[in-house]
Amino acid sequence: MNATEFAAAQWTRATGAGLDPHEYQRVTEGLTSVADWGPSFLRTGHSYLQRAENAGSSLSAGEYLLMAARWFHLATLAPYAEAHRAAVEADHALSRALTVLEPSARRVSGQGFTGWLRGPADAPGTVVVVLGLDSAKEEFLDLVSALLARGLAVFAMDGPGQGVLAATTTFVPDYERVIGRFVDALGVARIGLVGLSLGGYFAARAAALEPRVAAVATVSGPFRLDWHELPPPVLDIMAQRIGGADAAHEFVRHADLAALAPRIAAPLLVVDGGQDVIPGVTNGEPLARLAPRSAYLSSRTATTCLVTRGPTGCPTSATISRTP
Repeated sequence: MNATEFAAAQWTRATGAGLDPHEYQRVTEGLTSVADWGPSFLRTGHSYLQRAENAGSSLSAGEYLLMAARWFHLATLAPYAEAHRAAVEADHALSRALTVLEPSARRVSGQGFTGWLRGPADAPGTVVVVLGLDSAKEEFLDLVSALLARGLAVFAMDGPGQGVLAATTTFVPDYERVIGRFVDALGVARIGLVGLSLGGYFAARAAALEPRVAAVATVSGPFRLDWHELPPPVLDIMAQRIGGADAAHEFVRHADLAALAPRIAAPLLVVDGGQDVIPGVTNGEPLARLAPRSAYLSSRTATTCLVTRGPTGCPTSATISRTP
């Protein structure tokens, strides 16, 4: 895949993460190869750090830092020797932004997770945003803002093999244990989960196995994976994030929610993109069918995400069905 094709493939992901489409086009048009992706995105992130330094108000500085965090994270999407550096820069920019914009935000870290708890201390509920295969907490800032605007507390975290933890940890199949450790650290009785892409699979697993999950939504989360049909780029990313091809194969072999779906007692919303088709990935409709308290939303006209992607836009036309 050449640089033009790669940039086109990442368009909806980048703009969905909050990049200005015109700036994205300007930056990617200057790429001569995919190898230029990481350095170019890193330079653009640094330009936003400089704008933050020169800003005349704390609000402007904070917003520039949030934009820098987005560019730094997206620098990691192409093969790049300095990907860990970019992830660290994304994490640092987000930390600086929240220090300026939300002094009440609290860093919470534990075994296999790190992130920022945001929102009012007396919020009626806490939502954990569970990420996909090569995502990071900096990718879903707009989703977090939407949840915060509704009065909720939100924890968007890097889990094992994700974001700033990708260089030092690998994916774990029992992600529900990571969720459980966060709930223990927070000391709350119940949480809600929003799982994006492969995070939808993790969120559904956690809802089945962690009794403190009170509500869950999955967005383009796979119900089942098939090793023999998954495209090579997806397998390559899995091998990198999970600790080698053998570990990836073992992970995929067990990635099936058929036995767990009936055990999800919490209310469940399953969202699929009508154009979101990837070989080797069974979408979420069977999950909604098997879970006892579920609703299924299928977007007919907007692609949401692939197994390695987060949401790429809001549905403009959709069908929704509910199970008893």
